[in-house]
Amino acid sequence: MSEIFDFFFSQYKTYETIDVVLEIIAVIFGFLSVWFSKQNKIWVFPTGMISTSIFVYLLLKWELLGDMMINGYYFIMSVYGWYIWTRKVDETHVTPISKTTNKEKRISIFIFLATLIFVYIVYKTFDKWTSWVAYADTITTAIFFVGMWLMAKRKIENWLFWIVGDLISVPLYLYKGFTFTSFQYFGFTFIAIFGYLAWKKNLDKNPSIS
Repeated sequence: MSEIFDFFFSQYKTYETIDVVLEIIAVIFGFLSVWFSKQNKIWVFPTGMISTSIFVYLLLKWELLGDMMINGYYFIMSVYGWYIWTRKVDETHVTPISKTTNKEKRISIFIFLATLIFVYIVYKTFDKWTSWVAYADTITTAIFFVGMWLMAKRKIENWLFWIVGDLISVPLYLYKGFTFTSFQYFGFTFIAIFGYLAWKKNLDKNPSIS
């Protein structure tokens, strides 16, 4: 049992206690954010902003630039998404769940490719393009950038990007030594699957808005 514990948590012996506590708090609020998103509740954004703010600080301290940029982008898109989700499309209705349009698909492709280029430039500039982890970080950053943009637009396809990105992030964060964050993404994967099913059920009940 101790070998298993050491495998997952031995790296935390070298971390400051405050950083471990902050990571756990960020994970808790991250779970709350994804859960509220599954429930189609506006609380997805304030809880997500708390989580991402903490992660931006920690990831900057740990010099994980790609991950830091993801969370910084999450924070900005949370502000945008908060506005979109509460914006009334008429006198009584706010922005509904819907499917991605062809124009939004083209924008998604642009965001993905632009993110790949941007993250690559940042990693090369700071001499961080040194291992396979940089490649994985670049791909997951691009996936999550698209997923967050689609979630802010209340598009059902956002969940597909979260599922793929979460699956990649589970072993990636474990390899980096951030076990609690790895567990977070493991939980995110299941919530994202159920989130997609819940949003699809909502769309099936309201086919006119899809």
